[in-house]
Amino acid sequence: MTKSAEELTFLDNIHYYKEHTWAMVEGNQLKIGITDFAQDNLGNIIFVELPNAGESFDKGEEFGQAESAKTVSALYMPISGEIIDVNNQLEDAPQNVNEDPYGTGWMIIVKPNNISEVSELLTKEEYINLINQ
Repeated sequence: MTKSAEELTFLDNIHYYKEHTWAMVEGNQLKIGITDFAQDNLGNIIFVELPNAGESFDKGEEFGQAESAKTVSALYMPISGEIIDVNNQLEDAPQNVNEDPYGTGWMIIVKPNNISEVSELLTKEEYINLINQ
């Protein structure tokens, strides 16, 4: 059973994308993963398919997939850029996405093409309003 928005975790220090990914600015890079809302709706994640370092994606493009017992869900880039690191621990421990989506469950680190694209992402409040519609 999925949780209500009040039971989920949303952080103030990250930016949200309408397709249920988040981006945390770390210097001139972005750490990216899926939101607590997304992992909760997927259920127990059993496999995560991620891109390779060196690949580039545009904002809104699919960069990978998360598979649960219920479904397979596409993962969408919140910002355009090049993948510079991938969380390979998710190969052996995909449950990290469920247990800690903003910590050990992070997915990729991106060198953005244009860091100002971050300003187009949603705040915590805007994202909560989106999922409560």
